[in-house]
Amino acid sequence: MLTSMLPMLAATGFVPTTVEWGPNVAIVMIICNVLAFFIGKQVIQIPDAGPAPGVFLGLGLPALLAVTSLGHAIGAGAILGLANIGVL
Repeated sequence: MLTSMLPMLAATGFVPTTVEWGPNVAIVMIICNVLAFFIGKQVIQIPDAGPAPGVFLGLGLPALLAVTSLGHAIGAGAILGLANIGVL
């Protein structure tokens, strides 16, 4: 059991420190989600498909979940990148 955990324990030394949650981090995440929403609105071919069509400004539930997932992925990358260069 312990030998299977050794690689994970060794990798913890390489995890970068992250910035604490605050207003600046929230603003970056909101901007990334709004950007992803506008991208998704233009790119998704059937935006109102699914069990709940038109849930949020014409996007169905699957499209809304996809757009917010993309926004959070972009936001996480932006936050880590901005923190790495010292902006956040």
